[in-house]
Amino acid sequence: MERLILFVYQNRAFFTFLVLELFSAWLIVENNAYQGSKFFNSSNGVVATMNAFSQSIRDYFMLSEVNRTLADENSLLKKKLSQKQNELVPIAAVVKDSSLINQYDFVSAKVVNNHVDMVKNFITINKGRDAGIEPGMAVISPLGVVGKVKLVSNHYGVVTSILHVDVMLSAVLKRTEHFGTIHWDGRDPDLVEFKYIPPHVNPAVGDTVVTSGYNAVFPEGVMVGVVDNVVLQKEALFYDIKVKLSQDFRKLSFVTIVKNHNLVEQDSLETVIQKMER
Repeated sequence: MERLILFVYQNRAFFTFLVLELFSAWLIVENNAYQGSKFFNSSNGVVATMNAFSQSIRDYFMLSEVNRTLADENSLLKKKLSQKQNELVPIAAVVKDSSLINQYDFVSAKVVNNHVDMVKNFITINKGRDAGIEPGMAVISPLGVVGKVKLVSNHYGVVTSILHVDVMLSAVLKRTEHFGTIHWDGRDPDLVEFKYIPPHVNPAVGDTVVTSGYNAVFPEGVMVGVVDNVVLQKEALFYDIKVKLSQDFRKLSFVTIVKNHNLVEQDSLETVIQKMER
């Protein structure tokens, strides 16, 4: 404290000069309209710039919460859209089947671990049994198909990524409505194979590929990707088709888990008919 007092005392002439300068500037601004308006306009500009900068910093640190909110809203909108689509199905309009209209529920989750560099890739999410997540549920993103839930604990789940050499997914060529099977060959995480499309179909580069809805896991019409390459070998029974995935798995951040309330009923019925045919 003594050093501070000594410093002020030794530089008293400078501090006196500074105070007088500030007082003179205040008198000029206070008693002259033009100088006053210039000063306040400049100070407002500086304050606005500082406020904008500080707000941008706050926005940056709030991105995680904003993304979580948007993911929850997206899940709610998916549920409403699914209900609306099912309401438009003719049989639903006739019998008012609430189980059909409310067939799907959607739960958002954050990706906490993800791999794309192995032949069998898995994704870890921060939702588990406590959120109603169960093995076998479909996992999608706002951009397309992601995979299927394999294991769950109370608070976490492990998802088998579509980038897994053992995963098969029923899909349909949207333009022609011919269906086939999506399979990853373990190489490029941006491309998957679209198998079992016969020569008479004439697929084209740029065609959209979506889920077929032929199984009880994925809803119909979820985006898979677009046709990137089409080759038909001589005397081949099917095309060699490469599909570029709509979801870049390197940038996967939030996902949506799809709950099909009719899954058990459909699986049970299909199991019964398979046993009857044996």
